[in-house]
Amino acid sequence: MIKFRAFHIMVIVVLLLSSNCLFAQKQNLNIVFIGNSITQGAGLNNPQTDAPPVIACEYLRKQANIGTVQYSNQGYSGFTTVDFLPSTATAFNKVEAAAHAFIDKQGLLVFSIKLGTNDSAIEGPNGAPVSSECYKQNLKVIADSLLKEFPDCIIVFQHPIWYSPNTYNGARYLEEGLLRLQSYAAQIDGLVADYSVTYPREVFTGDKKAFNYFREHYLTDLNAEQGHRGTFYLHPNKKGAAVLGNYWGKAISHALKQH
Repeated sequence: MIKFRAFHIMVIVVLLLSSNCLFAQKQNLNIVFIGNSITQGAGLNNPQTDAPPVIACEYLRKQANIGTVQYSNQGYSGFTTVDFLPSTATAFNKVEAAAHAFIDKQGLLVFSIKLGTNDSAIEGPNGAPVSSECYKQNLKVIADSLLKEFPDCIIVFQHPIWYSPNTYNGARYLEEGLLRLQSYAAQIDGLVADYSVTYPREVFTGDKKAFNYFREHYLTDLNAEQGHRGTFYLHPNKKGAAVLGNYWGKAISHALKQH
């Protein structure tokens, strides 16, 4: 009987130790979301609660091995990869400040980057149109700068999402822009493949599914906006922002498992 009780006590101790280990393994995250108006939450009534970065963080907080999740939304309407280049001194310094401002300096720093919509425009945004080769080079300059300044960070490149081929608001996108946007996906994947050699397990391809999702669900998940070529679809509505945020959250979660 004594041996039996001793065995049970030992099992309980092991379970408690295991639970403590699992608790200790929880990872705190500090995430900087870099992007344009879609990241910013343009067109949403309450971007503070409904923008894709908010939803992505909510998704991550529900994961078993995630502790606290802090974030900064560095999405700016109309911005391109050119605007985020350190040399232009437009947005990169804001990204740096956001990363340095996190209270929990011990948490893993994550940069989630979703750029390309404005780069693809025929005219209007800064630097547009940005060729696919220059798009890749710009992303590399941004990533290289972040990896140098924040050597323990990881970077997740989310693929841009679909917009209707008649999109023409203050900037002109149209079918030419959409075709250029689609060429960016291969550039992102190629850049991540390059980093797998120079920065293994630090730079990842994020979401690839949202482009097709919004192409198929634009009537229900993107806002109908009036432009120079009729009603166009570019920015997610509340439902679409939730879908996109979950895609981003899943992609970041997947990257963490590979890190």
